[in-house]
Amino acid sequence: MAGPLALPPLVSITAGSGNLGVVPLNPREIAPGAFLLSRYMTLAAQRLLVDECRTLMDGEVPAYVPVVRGGGSMHVRMLCLGRHWNGKLYRYEPTRSDFDDRPVLPLPNHFRALGRACAASAGMSLDPDLCIINYYDASGRMGLHQDKDETARSIAAGLPVVSISLGDTARFLFGGMKRRDPVESMALESGDVFVFGGPARLRYHGVSRVVPATSPAELALSGRLNLTFRQYDL
Repeated sequence: MAGPLALPPLVSITAGSGNLGVVPLNPREIAPGAFLLSRYMTLAAQRLLVDECRTLMDGEVPAYVPVVRGGGSMHVRMLCLGRHWNGKLYRYEPTRSDFDDRPVLPLPNHFRALGRACAASAGMSLDPDLCIINYYDASGRMGLHQDKDETARSIAAGLPVVSISLGDTARFLFGGMKRRDPVESMALESGDVFVFGGPARLRYHGVSRVVPATSPAELALSGRLNLTFRQYDL
């Protein structure tokens, strides 16, 4: 079992210097409130995070393929930390009542610190209390959706979602406030961080596909891991 993520290489933010790798202190603005931090994490930091995600997802409370409202299965394996997202009811809860009724695993403090640091690097404030880990295999995808199951106060405050990509490259879709608005497609590579909050908080987004065999060899990972950090309430 991999040990806890070492905080210094993962979240030692200091103004004007690197932390998780080549940290862009001028992240690329995709839209107002949405920022791409390309190659934010070093390979060493990525390896630590991949190893811990593997341990968690195959552990005592394992990841599973959620069934959503309407009866369809998602095209990812999911594990929630801190709060569980119920895909049948589209709400958060303390137990996995849509699957096995097990209590949700706690969000480790070093995960919380990582999400907070990523948001700060995009100029935003976040004190995450939950993380959703999704694993995409070669056929994995995620339809266009809004992240709107946090509290109304959290969403109204524009508290961001922090998304970390590990492994194979994803074709990420980023749209507007309406499902039929134009969509921009971009590549999210291993080590990239995407942050969206403020006026971009409720923009539609998704993953059209994963590009096989694009993961760094050092990770020994086939497929893609995606961690999204959120703050359920103020």
